Amino acid sequence: MEKMTVKVKAAGGVTLPAYATPGSSGMDIRANEAAVIKAGERGCVGTGLYLEMPEGCEAQVRPRSGLALKHGVTVLNTPGTIDSDYRGEIRVILANFGKEDFKIEPGDRIAQMVFAAVTQVELEAAAELGDTERAAGGFGSTGKR
Repeated sequence: MEKMTVKVKAAGGVTLPAYATPGSSGMDIRANEAAVIKAGERGCVGTGLYLEMPEGCEAQVRPRSGLALKHGVTVLNTPGTIDSDYRGEIRVILANFGKEDFKIEPGDRIAQMVFAAVTQVELEAAAELGDTERAAGGFGSTGKR
């Protein structure tokens, strides 16, 4: 498993993200403020975390499966991308698809963060693209199962 070093600055009292198990891909991130996400609405919750990642790296903010299953709460723009040159606070956009308001307290685990390598590409304008068996088929075109 490849390892990299990411610098993190945390507001006072903030628990640093951590892997729950040795095989975890994502680190749990916690709220740094109280909030209520009303049923059927969305909100943005601060974490008190600031990152400095190496160039060629990104952090992806993803939902926690337990919140999604038990409460209908998910990260709205998943995965949320944190670019290597961003230095602001990590904030999480949560949506509540549940039937009840969702209360968040400081220290609650609200999302997970996965770090990934990024490949930048050069786009080459083309008048035609090569053929494939699938062609332009999408949105279920390869079958029901």
